[in-house]
Amino acid sequence: MLQDILLILLGLIIGLITGFFLAKHMMKKYMTENPPINEKMIETLMSGMGRKPSQKQINQMMRDINRLQK
Repeated sequence: MLQDILLILLGLIIGLITGFFLAKHMMKKYMTENPPINEKMIETLMSGMGRKPSQKQINQMMRDINRLQK
């Protein structure tokens, strides 16, 4: 009986660890394929604040965002 309980607990722990890493991998893959912010969104945001961004500024903001996501 004690052995059965230990096997159930061991299976539960292994399942939780495996599920965590699988979910983490899937989220990273999803965020890579579907980035939350793109260049068009940055341009629209800055235009809404009353300034026309140059391509250099947009590229710099994209680099900063990508660096922070890693």
